[in-house]
Amino acid sequence: MAEMKQGAALIGDIIGSRDVDNRSALHERLRTVIAEVNADMTPAAPIRITVGDEYQGVFDTVGAALHAALRLRLGLLPAADLRHGIGWGGLAVLQEEPRVEDGPAWWAARAAIEAAEADAARPRTHAVRTRYERAHESDGPEPAAINAALLCRDQLLALGDERSLRLLRGLLAGRTQADLAADEGISASAVSQRTRADGLGVIVAADALLQEV
Repeated sequence: MAEMKQGAALIGDIIGSRDVDNRSALHERLRTVIAEVNADMTPAAPIRITVGDEYQGVFDTVGAALHAALRLRLGLLPAADLRHGIGWGGLAVLQEEPRVEDGPAWWAARAAIEAAEADAARPRTHAVRTRYERAHESDGPEPAAINAALLCRDQLLALGDERSLRLLRGLLAGRTQADLAADEGISASAVSQRTRADGLGVIVAADALLQEV
């Protein structure tokens, strides 16, 4: 049996991709965003598209996987949205080329993305796009508090318009409000007001805390 190690498995897919007119362009955009995240974050197993619009990757920590999920969503919004399931637990590499993995972390990630889809079908949690689950008998982070934070993060993201999403991408990249104001052709005060009103600062602060998990 392959050696088992602990890690955070991430499974994602594009929501409603069958209804998109230019699926080739959407797929290419997804490939570009995945390449950017892989280059910036160097995951334990690089994110890769598996079948259709589904992709998978492995991170050393739950926090890193949560940050990657946010980066990936922001890379496609508002043109398209993504759904993610993150699972913590044992991981085993059954085969390197092509890479085949198995283990409780993957089962937990699958359960998580299915839970995210189910949550999104309910009116009160319609904005949910990301869920985290921990494999049975695993000593990873507790899911309840993390999923509470993800509920709030997803709700705030759903309220942002195209400009807010651009500003959020910039803030997460460490750019100053003055730089972002220059890019948008608005005042730094307007950027500051939008950052407060749309909860962009909250998303950035929450992301920093979640990365510590």
